[in-house]
Amino acid sequence: MINLNDPELGFALEAVRLASQMVKTIQGELVSPALTKDDRSPVTVADFASQALVGTLLGEAFPDDPLVGEEDSSALREDSVLLEQVTGFVRRFTRGATPEAVCDWIDRGSAAPGGRFWALDPIDGTKGFLRGDQYAVALALVVDGAVQLGVLGCPRLSDACLPDYSGPGSLVVSRRGLGTWTSPLEGERRFQRLYTSTQDDPSQARLLRSFEAGHTNVGQIDEFVQLMGVQAKPVRMDSQAKYAVLAAGKGELLVRLLSPSMPDYREKIWDQAAGSLVIQEAGGVITDLDGVPQDFTTGRTLRRNRGVLASNGHLHPKALEALRQIGA
Repeated sequence: MINLNDPELGFALEAVRLASQMVKTIQGELVSPALTKDDRSPVTVADFASQALVGTLLGEAFPDDPLVGEEDSSALREDSVLLEQVTGFVRRFTRGATPEAVCDWIDRGSAAPGGRFWALDPIDGTKGFLRGDQYAVALALVVDGAVQLGVLGCPRLSDACLPDYSGPGSLVVSRRGLGTWTSPLEGERRFQRLYTSTQDDPSQARLLRSFEAGHTNVGQIDEFVQLMGVQAKPVRMDSQAKYAVLAAGKGELLVRLLSPSMPDYREKIWDQAAGSLVIQEAGGVITDLDGVPQDFTTGRTLRRNRGVLASNGHLHPKALEALRQIGA
C-alpha cells in the first residue's frame, strides 16, 4: 500500500489534485461550442495557470527541488490581458497570486534536469481539452535518471479507465516498488490498486490510439495492427489518460510511431515520466520502438529513444517483432 504520510507523495497528490480541479474549472468556463477551431486561448490560460500553481506548491514543499516544465512566462509577460486572466484563476486556488508572482512560479519550470527534479506537463492532451474531452495533468519525480513517483490527474475519467464527463475524475499514482493506485480526484480518497490486463492473445489486444494523427504514422499503425492480427476495437483517447487506462487493464497496447513529417522527433520528458511509472508499477512494460528502456538522463527530451511502445507485458515481444517487420 502507498504511504500517504510520505511527504513527496503527499505533495504530488495535492498539487495534481488542485491543478486538475483548476484546469477543469477553466475548461468549464472558457471552452464552449462557439469556440473557433484556431482559438487556443483556453488551453493557453490553463497551461500557464496549472504550471504556476504547481510551481508555487513545489516552492513551499521542496524549495530546493528543480521543476522541469513545458512553459515559460516570456510570452505571458507581454500580454497583460492574458496574464490577468491566468492570475485570476490561480488566485482562486492559492494565496499571494499577483501577476509578477505567477510569472515567477511558472518560470520555476525552466530548470535543467539534474540528479533530482520534478517533471510537469501542466496539460497533456490539448486537443482533448479543447474538444471538452480527455486530458491529464502529469507530475513525476525523477532521481538519478529513474522515475520514483508519478501522478496523473484525469478529470474526465472515473476509476482510472472510464470516460465520465460528470463524475469525480481520477487520481492515478505510482510509487516505485509500491504499485499503481487510483482514487477519486474529488471527494473522499479511496485508493484501489491497478493491474494491467493478462490478455496474451494479440487478436484480442485493445490498442490505445490518439485522436490526433500529427504525432504518429497512421499508415504504419494500420500495418502494425494487421501484422499483429488485432481484431479488437481500438480505444481512442488523448493524453497520458491512455497510460492510466492501460494500467487499469482496459487496454493492452499503446504505440507512438515517428511521424513522416517529424522523423527526428524525440519525446519530451514531461510527456512520458509519470505515465511510464504508472504502467510499469501496474505490471506493464514501456520501451521505445527498439525495445530500449526510456532514458531520463539526457535533458528535456528522451534523445536516446525513438517513439514509444507500452503494453501489458505479455504482448511486448510480439509487438516489438511486428514493429521491426514494418520498419517502424
